Amino acid sequence: MTSYLVKRLLSVLPTLLLVSMLIFGLQQLLPGDPAKILAGEEQDPNVVAYLTAKLHLDEPLPVRYGYWIVGVVQGDLGESVRTQLPVLSLILQKLPVTAELAFLAMCVAIVIGIPAGIASAVGRGTIWDYAANVFSLWGLSTPNFWLGILMIMLFSVHLGWLPASGFVSPKEDLLGNLASMAMPAFVLGNAIAAVLMRHTRSAMLQVMQSDYVRTARAKGLNERTVILKHALRNALTPIITLGALEFGTLLSGAVLTEQVFTIPGFGKLILDAVFNRDYAVVQGVVLFTATTYIMLNLMADMAYFWVNPRLRK
Repeated sequence: MTSYLVKRLLSVLPTLLLVSMLIFGLQQLLPGDPAKILAGEEQDPNVVAYLTAKLHLDEPLPVRYGYWIVGVVQGDLGESVRTQLPVLSLILQKLPVTAELAFLAMCVAIVIGIPAGIASAVGRGTIWDYAANVFSLWGLSTPNFWLGILMIMLFSVHLGWLPASGFVSPKEDLLGNLASMAMPAFVLGNAIAAVLMRHTRSAMLQVMQSDYVRTARAKGLNERTVILKHALRNALTPIITLGALEFGTLLSGAVLTEQVFTIPGFGKLILDAVFNRDYAVVQGVVLFTATTYIMLNLMADMAYFWVNPRLRK
């Protein structure tokens, strides 16, 4: 396992280097001159010249990439031209909000999706199977922004149970924080739960036809032990991969959901940066998101060894 971990870590470095090149190169394709856009409507020549020199826009593309990647290695992702704040501090400021929303959404997805997938596989062809599949189709076909608006109308406008928008820090008011996160977490978790349900059902149906499951039943083990200990544990490998990728997607910022509920997370940060041509912020957030995806994928690979003892050999 140690040698495998070392190999995976070594493969991460060239991947991150390639990702950084793609992020920096593709962003240069955005239309417009960043210096002129940031200079405002007047576009004073002195201001434009200052911004051009500050952003190294008068240098060749490889030189600009060199300036940026050297700073990234040193922990300097640049400075926001709009707010004059370090990009790293902006990311660290928004990260707790998005991380909490992603964690709660994944909890909702796991609590709903995996049990529904198990029930659908165990009761194949029964009412539970049809109900789980209907839920899955509903979750996959319902747009997040539409479901969010409906929930606001029901639980905030008509019932008055939950706040319609905004974010409350858990340090200030824990109950208020959970109340403000309840609806956006359910909206995001609902769609992921549908995907988890489909994958769990498929994996469980395949595993339950295996020889070791029939052997466990032949030994006289009760059905609950057979399903949860023998079948589910061996069916978790694709579920872990999917969960890691979906969690990375949530950390990258659910733009529409955060906009609907006015959550000040990564979604709003990246959207504002793109509209304002704040290149440093866009590059920093996208690089952080890509790194998160890669590390979550690595963690999923490590989880395989814990879930499936056969891989340890």
